[in-house]
Amino acid sequence: MVFNPVLLAAMSDVAPDESGLASGVVNTSFMMGGALGLAILASLAAAHTDGLAAAGADADTALNSGYHLAFLLGGIAAAIASALAGAFIRTRAHGQVQGQASSAAAT
Repeated sequence: MVFNPVLLAAMSDVAPDESGLASGVVNTSFMMGGALGLAILASLAAAHTDGLAAAGADADTALNSGYHLAFLLGGIAAAIASALAGAFIRTRAHGQVQGQASSAAAT
């Protein structure tokens, strides 16, 4: 649900002759970010699971707790990303967008 609006926002200020490069960078960032995020969360879940198993917890409880930690950290990261996006996304006034469209059509 988020990828298309973010892609549109990232591509909105890019010159037409640079659009292919910008699209490639944005899509590569999406893929690398997802892979890196998953690797970090899986590593933290496995480390927490191993720590609890070494402390004497049964395997199901340790695994469940490891996944709880990973989902909690993923949720916190998503909340922080959402707050940062809300703070740093630039918005244009409706009149500015119409003015740019009419000036682009005139050229």
